[in-house]
Amino acid sequence: MKGKRYTTEEKVRMLREADGGRSVTEICQEKNISAVTCCRWKREFGMMDVNEAKRLKELERENTELKKMLADALLDNRVLRFVNEKKL
Repeated sequence: MKGKRYTTEEKVRMLREADGGRSVTEICQEKNISAVTCCRWKREFGMMDVNEAKRLKELERENTELKKMLADALLDNRVLRFVNEKKL
């Protein structure tokens, strides 16, 4: 059975709770996640603030969109080159 998917903001909030004085095991038991997951999140999001995490997600989304646009443009270019070779 798959567990709940946490948003980036929720992950950062959990990490801030751990920094605030609560133990990591206590937070992990409350949120029903493993300590390994918490350590992975800490490595990934480190000392990020919630606003920084939101900005990171936005930039990742934008980067994905730009990569798709570039792939489409390269494919169009390749198709046009192929059509031009056939005409000659």
